[in-house]
Formats: sequence, structure tokens, C-alpha cells
Amino acid sequence: MGRTMTDSHYEETWVQGESERLGFQYPGVIDLSWKKRLLGPLLCLVTALYLGVCYFAFDVSGVVERARGDMAQLFALDAYAHKIHATYQFKKPDQGFVVSLEGSKRAIYKEHPAWIEGNGAHSLISLGSDGILQFNGDTVTYRHPEFEQAFIFKVGEGAPEFIAGAPPAWLKVSKTQVNARPSLFTRIWITKSKVEAQRYFAGWENFWFDFDSELNGVSARELLKIAFSSERLDPDISNVRFILSEFWTNSEWQHGEVYFALFQTLIMAVVGTLIAGILALPLAFAAAANVNPLAVARTGLRRFFDFLRGVDMLIWSLIFIRAFGLGPLSGIFAIFFTDTGTFGKLFSEAIENADKKQAEGVQATGASAVQKYRFGLFPQILPLFISQMLYYLESNTRSATVIGALGAGGIGLKLIETMRTRQDWENTLYLIALIIIVVMVMDQLSSWLRRKLIEGQA
Repeated sequence: MGRTMTDSHYEETWVQGESERLGFQYPGVIDLSWKKRLLGPLLCLVTALYLGVCYFAFDVSGVVERARGDMAQLFALDAYAHKIHATYQFKKPDQGFVVSLEGSKRAIYKEHPAWIEGNGAHSLISLGSDGILQFNGDTVTYRHPEFEQAFIFKVGEGAPEFIAGAPPAWLKVSKTQVNARPSLFTRIWITKSKVEAQRYFAGWENFWFDFDSELNGVSARELLKIAFSSERLDPDISNVRFILSEFWTNSEWQHGEVYFALFQTLIMAVVGTLIAGILALPLAFAAAANVNPLAVARTGLRRFFDFLRGVDMLIWSLIFIRAFGLGPLSGIFAIFFTDTGTFGKLFSEAIENADKKQAEGVQATGASAVQKYRFGLFPQILPLFISQMLYYLESNTRSATVIGALGAGGIGLKLIETMRTRQDWENTLYLIALIIIVVMVMDQLSSWLRRKLIEGQA
């Protein structure tokens, strides 16, 4: 049967009554004013306009258009792999192919790797899955597995000449050179003066021992035998100490300098945070309204805190580098200046929010003003002090890296040096990994200290 008018009227009455009940129970939720109803869409519109302005102001489309994805891939590859150059120079035919690490003259392999056969004017270079490069004095022949016809170049007399094959997109031929990148792991570079094949291999070459070390190329098993052998490599020191010394003085990876720089960074963070906490604590008591009744003094201290933390830590570091020169001292001053202002504000607010009853109870026993705050107020806020200082210690470990890059020394300066060359990206990744490990260790250590200290207070 169809619905009657009585049923419809009953439902309308029920809905209206239920709406009134909900409106009375939750005022301001059901019956929103038109201003509140427009607030959500208005915020979305303002956000969209802001993002649109940022898009055009920062030229996002231009940045994306100018981005070099191929260079980013090469940098990423160089971060976890090493590159070996096999170079033949026409002016020095007696040398044949010189095989070096990253093209460095100080890192030349004494023996050719297995993927290079022959030497001089008649050589065969295997490029793995990217084919074979054959050199026959005046011609270079490159055979790629995906192409039936070989690519042939005439070399040795001026600029290289492309004489056979249809060049694909990855083979660039100009009037002065040939640049072929069949894959991300292989490059063939031919100019009027040389023929060079470059191959990438995963791993960090010479990470443990450099080319000049007696231990270069020694396997881990052989290294253990040497360590526990009675026959000394150096008569003045034990084999274990000799191995550690060779690792520490590695000229390519500079482990000794890196770990000393990391220690400097930790010193900057720890000393800067500690001095800031020690200075901020008494100043915070003087800036708290429930401790210091002088409004003028409190206002002056709070503005002083604003001044210290209002100037960014990087700006402070530039100022102190100018004043004291390069070195960790500038970083320490920058950290404790900024954090003194931050700690002063946080600590004074915590003091003002502490429970007054405990302080009043201590005072009722006849305690002095100093004892009142020492035993009635300080124990309440001590866990917060510890927690805040340990948190900022973690944060300052990262900040000290950035400050160091500006000239304050430490691991940040080493990081900038490796990035500036645009060739040592494996060293850059090594330093970044060390920084991350240190931050993780500091996080675990600060959590453990915070838990132990707060439990001790409880």
C-alpha cells in the first residue's frame, strides 16, 4: 500500500524533533552559522591560491624542465659504485691501455683486469652486457648485442670519424669526439688524442686499504691470517696494529680525518647544548613571574631570549666565523647562543606552570626562599629540563653538520669538500651514512638517559 499523508507528516515531525534534540545536545554543530559554513571552502580556496602563487613565483615548471635526470642517475650510481677507466693515448702508444680507478693518475692498476685482453694497438675490451670494444691501431670497432651491424670509427689522425653503422640515440657523434653511453654502467669516449672505455662496478673500491698499502687487494680470510700470524709485516708494531694503521691512514677514504671531523661535530653539539642549558636555567628562574616580581626585569630577559633565538643559528655561525675564524669554537658559540634563548623561554614557562602548593608547603616549614624553589619547585620541572636538553642535543648534532659546512669544521666541512668535486659521491654517501648512524645512536642514548634520569627522580 502507498504511504499516506499521515505517515509523511509523522516522519517530518520526527525528523524535526530529532534535529532539535541534537541541536540542543550539541550546540554549534548542527546549526552552524554561515560564517562557519564558509570557513572550510574559504581555507581551501586560500590554500589553492597560495600554491598557485608559489608555482609561478618559484618557476616550478622551469625547474622541472631544466632538471637533468641523467645526471641525477649518474650521481646516484657513483654513490654506490666505482668506475674503472681503460685509456689509450695516441701520443703514448708504448704505454698501451692504462687502467685506473676514477681516471686518477695516482690510482693505476698494476695488472689489467680480466675484461681487457691484449694491450697496445691490438686490444679487446669486454663491456659485459653492453658488448665488446675492439681496438686495432687505426680503427675502433664496437659490437653491441642488440645491433647486428658493428659501429666502426677511424681514429689516430685528428678527430674520430664514424665510418660504419647507423648511430642510435645513445651514440653522440660530433666533429671533435664520439660519446657513447649504451647503458648507465658503460661509456665509450673517443677523441683525437685518446680512446677510453669506462665501466661501473658495484661497491666502494679501496675502502679498507688504498693503492699504496701492502694490504690492498687482500681478502678478509687472508687478513685474519695476517692478524694472528707471528711473522710481523712491520717489525716495530704488531700485525693487528699495522692493519688498523693502514685502514686509519687510507689516503683515498681518509678514515682518520673523517672520524676526527665527526668527533669535532659531536663536541660542538654537546658543549654548545650543555653551556646553553647551564646559562639558561638561572635566567629562566629570573624570567618567571612566580619567582621574580619585577616586571621590568622579566620583560627585559624575555626580550633577550627573543633576540638570541630570533637570529637563526646559521646567521650566528657566520658572525662567529667572521669573529673567531674557522673552527669548532664558532660552531659552539652559534649553538649555545641560539639554544640559550630557546631554553630560557621553555624553562621559564615550565617554572610558571609548576604547582605552587609544593613550594608553599616547603615554605611553611620555615625554609628560605632559595630552599623553597630548590626543594619545592625545581624537582617538578627537572624532568622537563632533562627531556628538552636531550632532545636539542639530538637536533644540534644535525645542526652542527650544517654549521660545519659553513666553515665551523667537523663532518659538515668534509661533506662539502666531497660534494664540491662532483666526483666523490661514494665518499659523500659514506659521510651521510656516518651522520645518520651518529644521529640514531644519539637518539637511543638520549632516550636511555632520559628514562634513567626521570625514573631516578621518581
